Amino acid sequence: MAATSQVFRVIHGWRFGQVLVPAITCQNCSLSPHLCTYATQPHSFVQRWRHQSRGYRTSPPWHTYYLTPPQVNSILKANEYNFKVPEFDGKNLSSIMGFDSNQLPANAPIEDRRSAATCLQTRGMLYGVFDGHAGCACAQALSERLFYYIAISLLSHETLTELENAVESGRPLQPILQWHKHPNDYFSKEASKLYFSSLRTYWQELLDLSVPGEQPDVAEALVSAFKRLDNDISLEAQVGDPNAFLHYWVLRVAFSGATACVAHIDGNELHVANTGDGRAVLGVQEPDGSFSALTLTNDHNAQNESEVQRVKSEHPLSEAKTVVKQDRLLGLLMPFRAFGDVKFKWSIELQRRVLESGPDQLHENEHAKFIPPNYHTPPYLTAAPEVTRHRLRPQDRFLVLGSDGLWETLHRQEVVRIVGEHLTGVHQQQPVSVGGFKVTLGQMQGLLQERKARISSTFEDQNAATHLIRHAVGNNEFGLVDHERLSKMLSLPEELARMYRDDITIIIVQFNPHVIGGQ
Repeated sequence: MAATSQVFRVIHGWRFGQVLVPAITCQNCSLSPHLCTYATQPHSFVQRWRHQSRGYRTSPPWHTYYLTPPQVNSILKANEYNFKVPEFDGKNLSSIMGFDSNQLPANAPIEDRRSAATCLQTRGMLYGVFDGHAGCACAQALSERLFYYIAISLLSHETLTELENAVESGRPLQPILQWHKHPNDYFSKEASKLYFSSLRTYWQELLDLSVPGEQPDVAEALVSAFKRLDNDISLEAQVGDPNAFLHYWVLRVAFSGATACVAHIDGNELHVANTGDGRAVLGVQEPDGSFSALTLTNDHNAQNESEVQRVKSEHPLSEAKTVVKQDRLLGLLMPFRAFGDVKFKWSIELQRRVLESGPDQLHENEHAKFIPPNYHTPPYLTAAPEVTRHRLRPQDRFLVLGSDGLWETLHRQEVVRIVGEHLTGVHQQQPVSVGGFKVTLGQMQGLLQERKARISSTFEDQNAATHLIRHAVGNNEFGLVDHERLSKMLSLPEELARMYRDDITIIIVQFNPHVIGGQ
C-alpha cells in the first residue's frame, strides 16, 4: 500500500494511467513463440483474475515529472485514426460521414484491439472494439477474424456460390472487406491460412443451409458469426497444428479471452452486437442543441441482475452460491460473456488433455494450468451476443463504441456532451461544480477565469476520440482538463499505471443527418 499512498500524495485524484511508448503493439506476441507478458507478469490480468495478488513493497522508487504539452499530445495522438466517407459529385450519399478512433494503453502490451471495415459484397460498415484479458491474443484474433465471419454471414446464397466456385477453380476471390486500419493494427500473417480454412468451412455450411433468393437477417447473421468464431477458436485449439508456432498461438488465443462490441450500419439501420462489458452509446442532439445519451448495450456482468439470473439458471441449484461469487463468474472473471476463455467452457478432462499434448511453453504457464474453483457443470461462459436494432433518426448525431476503460472513467452523459460539443464547436456552459469542496469567492473567480481561458483551446484535437481520451485521463474534480494532472497520469511507471485505469479504446462514428432525414 506504500506505493498507493505515495500516488495519492503526489497526484490529487483517484483514477490514473500511463502510456509507456507512443505506439504499443504486440509484435512480440505474434512473431515469436514465447510466453506473452500476461503469463509472467500477474499485473497484466490481475484485474480480472483474483488467484494472484500484487506485491507493492518491492516496487522500485519512482519520481514524478512533467511532460510538456507537445509531449502529451504526441502520446495521446500516437494511435489515432480517422476516415472520411468519400463524396460523389460533391455529395456524401452515405448515412455515415466518417469515424475517428484512438487507443491509450495501460497494460504493456495493450490488450485492447479495434477494427473498422466497409462491406464490399453487401452494404454497410462494421466497427468493433475488443477488450482482451489474460493477454492480448484473443482480442487480436477477433480484430482480424470476426468481421469476415459477419460479412460471410450476410452474403446471399448466390454470392456464397460464387465464392466457393472461385476457390475450387483457383480464380482470385473478390474482396469481401475494405479495412480501415491504423498501421499498428496489424494482421498475423502466420495464421492467415488457418483462418481462411476455418472461414471457408463456415461458408460451405452456410451454402448448404441457405436458400436461393433469400437475404440473411442482420441480427441472426451477427449472432451466428459470433458463436461460430468462438466455436472455431475452441476447435482449433483442440486439434492443434503441425507448425509449433501456430500450435502455441491457437492455444494462447483460446486460453486468453476478449469481449466484443460491434456495430453494423447500413443506411438508417444500426445493429449493435455486444458480448461482455463494452458499450455502444448514441449521442442524440436535443432541440436546444444539448446532447443526451441513448445506451444501446447492456453490460454482461454482476451489475446486470438479469444477466446474473441467466447464468444461475444454466446451472444446478447446488451451485447457486458459487457460480457468481464476489461479483465475478466463479469468483474470477468479471465479464459473464466472452470469446475464448476455454478454462470456463471446456471440461476439466479436455483442458488437461490439451495441455498435456501442448508445447512446453504452455506447461510453464501457471494461468493455463489453473482450474477455476467449484468447476462442476461447464460451460459457464458464452460468446453469444445480445443484439440491439435501432433505426437512425436525424437527431442521432454520432455513435460512441468504447471499451470499459472509458466508461469506468466518464459517465455516458459526460461522454456524449464532450463529443457533441467537440463535433459541433458549440460549448454548452454548465455551472461550475466544486464537488463538495469548500472554496472561497477568490478561488471560484479563479476557476471561472481558468475555464474561460481554456474554452479557446478546447477543440485543439482534430480527432474526436483523442479529445475524449484527453478528458477521460485529464479531467480534474471540476470537469476541466488539467494539464498538470494529465502529465502526471501519463508519467506513471508501468507497475502502477494498471492499478488506476484500464486500456481505453474508442471509435466515434459521425452520422449524416441530411441523408438520414431523406431516407
